[in-house]
Amino acid sequence: MDTPYLLVDIAVAVAQYRRIAAAFPGTPVYYAVKANPEHALLIELVRAGCHFDVASRTEIDLALAAGADPSTLSFGNTIKKADDIAYAYAKGVRTFAFDSLGELEKLAEHAPGAAVICRVLASSKGARWPLSRKFGCAPEMAVDLIRWAAAHGLDPAGVCFHVGSQQLDPGRWEPSIADAAAIFARLAADGITLRLLNCGGGFPVDYQTVVAPIEEYASAIATAVTKHFPVRPDLMIEPGRYIAAPAGVLHTEVVLVSRKSYADEPRWVYLDVGRFGGLAETEDEAIEYRLTTPHDGAITAPVVLAGPTCDSVDILYQNAHYELPLALRPGDIVQIHGTGAYTATYASVGFNGFPPLRTVLMASGGDAVR
Repeated sequence: MDTPYLLVDIAVAVAQYRRIAAAFPGTPVYYAVKANPEHALLIELVRAGCHFDVASRTEIDLALAAGADPSTLSFGNTIKKADDIAYAYAKGVRTFAFDSLGELEKLAEHAPGAAVICRVLASSKGARWPLSRKFGCAPEMAVDLIRWAAAHGLDPAGVCFHVGSQQLDPGRWEPSIADAAAIFARLAADGITLRLLNCGGGFPVDYQTVVAPIEEYASAIATAVTKHFPVRPDLMIEPGRYIAAPAGVLHTEVVLVSRKSYADEPRWVYLDVGRFGGLAETEDEAIEYRLTTPHDGAITAPVVLAGPTCDSVDILYQNAHYELPLALRPGDIVQIHGTGAYTATYASVGFNGFPPLRTVLMASGGDAVR
């Protein structure tokens, strides 16, 4: 089969969903469709009882086409066109996130009576893929915005936050939970009763490094909620990476193995997929994927890994310590594990003429079906 391609085992993703759902009993799990929107994957998640975090019209349509009920969709993007809000509302979506007055004004006009959730700024310290200040507002602003929502025909449901993707610190959720509890209390004094706490995503998976089990994260969150809330709110979570990443293995071919001088330095190994072909999360070497080759077990030496394009930033790993077998040759297949999330959806349309990353689904018997 021509490379590169992403092989996705849907059964693995469904098993990941079931595990995180069991770790958070009674808490609806909203899969972040942006992680991997494959139709067959969404169908199986619907059948398993999953809800969905959507960020656009297209993701709404994908979830509905897979059989999801619109009541199980949350429009979590805080930057939405008015037409997209109206479209979602017409499709039956009734839960929307916001973090600004401008967004609230659009929601009040185009989604009257909808449940709205205010996104609050959160620290991403400890995350391998941190989130910037692009999303969320300060807690004191959140209080005023929720008051405005209540006064303008919207249903102020609660608060959400996100502590960064591939968050390695289970304790990172507690400061934001404490902020949310303070917001709940301040608004309760005004007669506004919030009911929902969306703890976002960020739950990590194993790459080069083994991470703490999901049950440890669930326990830390439950403990923090009990500590800071006198009455437990309804919870929701929005995993994407945790469900989809372990289900994918990216198959890529070695194009070239070379050196830059006669001096003893790492070999350069060029693959037929790179940062523009789906491996965007290797930026700043944030996500360090696990690799396997046909020569595993043989003598290895340090390498620099790069993609095939004519852009000099298309280098995957130059500082992270990667070693690959000395026997590695052009034509060999390298498997990049844990690539089921944020790969195919990140691939460019056709930079340098390279096609977008193709996804192949694995049948129950282990055979590739397309």
